[in-house]
Amino acid sequence: MKIAVAGKGGVGKTTVSGTLARALARSGHQVLALDGDVNPMLGISLGVGPEETDRLVAARQALDGGRLGHEPTAAGLVDKFGTDAPDGVRLVVVSRIDEADPG
Repeated sequence: MKIAVAGKGGVGKTTVSGTLARALARSGHQVLALDGDVNPMLGISLGVGPEETDRLVAARQALDGGRLGHEPTAAGLVDKFGTDAPDGVRLVVVSRIDEADPG
């Protein structure tokens, strides 16, 4: 199952996404949360904390600034730039995926 949350700014997308991700993980689903927002705060909503969220944001900024190389696959991106959040959610702050694996 894939779920995307979209909408205009300030409507609660991050809060809804974090709550939904944690609820699904608590129900036994494997959850990978991708935060592609220009102001990535899903880590805070998921309970990762400000320090780990800042670390993930810094990695994305290093990618965007050319100081760190992109991962060519989605699996590599998750391994290198992800972190474990409470309730079994895996969080990745992303800028882009060059070649996403189908499915």
